[in-house]
Amino acid sequence: MKSMKKRVTAARLSLGVQYAVKEDALPTRADVRKWVRATRPGAAEITVRFVDAEEGRRLNALYRGKDCATNVLTFPYGQEPALAGDLVLCLPVVMREAAEQGKTPSAHFAHLVVHGMLHLQGYDHENGVEADIMERKERDILDQLGFPDPY
Repeated sequence: MKSMKKRVTAARLSLGVQYAVKEDALPTRADVRKWVRATRPGAAEITVRFVDAEEGRRLNALYRGKDCATNVLTFPYGQEPALAGDLVLCLPVVMREAAEQGKTPSAHFAHLVVHGMLHLQGYDHENGVEADIMERKERDILDQLGFPDPY
């Protein structure tokens, strides 16, 4: 007799990780995949790209009108039928912030990947209520991953 149990499969995640810079502190593809999956995106097509200050500045100027590099940029392309988007992390900014905040680079990269993934899923921090919800979610996810409170 055949089993009547349904086969449970994880939602398909298509993840591209691009390294436009080199640095020993950059996370591995496996780390990035673990952090992305921890946000429970469901079916998703995501690219995470690590860039230098020049590319980070150019993208921030082009898409946000700000002539400086920032830690993470999020480019959402849609949520149906699968979540789709890009995250761009600027290595020099992330490394500087990690040092200033007394964090390991890994902890800060994890936080920013989680932060960006939550933006792709519709979370925001434009007002106090939204910020509280998003930050609580970030704390919970990072705690599950073994990282300390990023705030």
